[in-house]
Amino acid sequence: MTKRIALYTRVSTDQQTTENQRLELLAVAERNGWEVVAEFTDQGISGAKGRDQRPGYDALMKSVARREIDMVATWAVDRLGRSLQHLVGFLHEINAKGVDLYLHQQALDTSTPSGRAMFGMLSVFADFEREMIRSRIMAGLRRSTKKAGRKPLDPEKVARIERALAKGGSINETARKLKVGVGTVHRIKTRMNAAA
Repeated sequence: MTKRIALYTRVSTDQQTTENQRLELLAVAERNGWEVVAEFTDQGISGAKGRDQRPGYDALMKSVARREIDMVATWAVDRLGRSLQHLVGFLHEINAKGVDLYLHQQALDTSTPSGRAMFGMLSVFADFEREMIRSRIMAGLRRSTKKAGRKPLDPEKVARIERALAKGGSINETARKLKVGVGTVHRIKTRMNAAA
């Protein structure tokens, strides 16, 4: 059965063009006997922008959700996003719909056994990256607490604050309920967002 492919191309500035990416991906599709059924482009948009600010990426994800394609083909990992965590989140999302990913520059094809193994390794590295960020933030919080002469927060209270924020509680509401300062809750929320 012929694979239905969607191409996704992106450049960060209006002075650049996606045409080279597109031509190379079309050549790869032809060599592999893949049928290109859709092409999505974001012109002059940073990969750090969210889905709501990238119309081509948003349309691609809608196509994935409707199962209109079997594989997403793109030039390189940085065309999809700016972080390993973002890539792993994207891979999980398309994988849940049975859609594979082909990254030309990284020679990654998740429809192959070696590509699936690489995906598994990426997940491990993303978790590692998240933990490293979290531990650096925690170390920074401990340092700033010591400098200010404040007693460090009880880890159980920190966990309760995190749970309250994760459930959608506001900073002010969480601070009032758990009897801590608004600044403390704000720092924990900032740390959570950075680690997410």
